[in-house]
Amino acid sequence: MKIKSLGYTAWVDVCGVKREVNVALVADGVASLIGSWVLVHVGFAMSRLDEQEALDTLAALRQMEEVEHDVTMFLKQ
Repeated sequence: MKIKSLGYTAWVDVCGVKREVNVALVADGVASLIGSWVLVHVGFAMSRLDEQEALDTLAALRQMEEVEHDVTMFLKQ
């Protein structure tokens, strides 16, 4: 995660897309999060994750997207 310090706001990389995120819930400052994985929801970092947990979460989200796509295709028939 690349950080640009703006108080409790940081710029993060979310699957290749740069987003501004409030990190006040997971850290006392932005500097302590540089290089960290965080779970982001609606513009807020909700929790810190270790790398394996982050990769597992991304894999699960991608699987849900695949299921969603399959369900959507089924409903269109």
